[in-house]
Amino acid sequence: MMPGAAQLLVALVVTILASAVQGAIGFGLAVVSVPVLALTHPALAPVPQTLISVPLVVTMAWRERKSIDVTGIGWVLAGRVPGALLGVAMITALSTDALAIAMAVMVLGGVVIVARGFVVHRTRGTTFTAGLVSGAFALVAAIGGPPLALLYRSGDGPTMRSSLSTVFAAGAMITITVRAATGNISPEEIAVALILLPGVVIGLAIGTRVAPRIEGATLRTGVLVLSTLAAVGLIGKTVWG
Repeated sequence: MMPGAAQLLVALVVTILASAVQGAIGFGLAVVSVPVLALTHPALAPVPQTLISVPLVVTMAWRERKSIDVTGIGWVLAGRVPGALLGVAMITALSTDALAIAMAVMVLGGVVIVARGFVVHRTRGTTFTAGLVSGAFALVAAIGGPPLALLYRSGDGPTMRSSLSTVFAAGAMITITVRAATGNISPEEIAVALILLPGVVIGLAIGTRVAPRIEGATLRTGVLVLSTLAAVGLIGKTVWG
């Protein structure tokens, strides 16, 4: 069943805000929008966010393409493929509530560790692991940003935004392909995504203007705040959904 006009209007406003956040920091589309929209109507999240993320992240990756961490994202992408398959297995084996709580706890644990001063160095092992976890999170809840953002948190804004966007572009296509192949995308969700696309365009324009001001401590704090919101949002969706 399609959402009503009022629900779609709420979704459009939320999408503008969420796209602006992602355009400025490097992630946040799903973090900001999925918890709210999932409670508004089942067809509003999480699949539409995965679909509309493709033009958003492709544009962002191109915008700051000279700063892409090519070596690092290669290992991240290598982890995203088995991560997506792991996500399918998790959906099959465990309840949605159990998955949401487990993911929230993992994200909050990562936030606490990083906030206490621990620096995650980008090595083959850490980038592959971040890609694996991100792939599973993205497929199950459309929130694959926090593991990667915590990995790139110590870098500069252009590197984080461009690298995460490149990973998200490839990861979104993997997630969409796996969901489509397993029958987990409905016509209603595709229709919702098309309706929300103008919100992505407006939000990205706003985020692009703000992005140059997001650096250093502001960037690092933004990553922790958004990651925490992602975890709290998953818990809220589980409790009240």
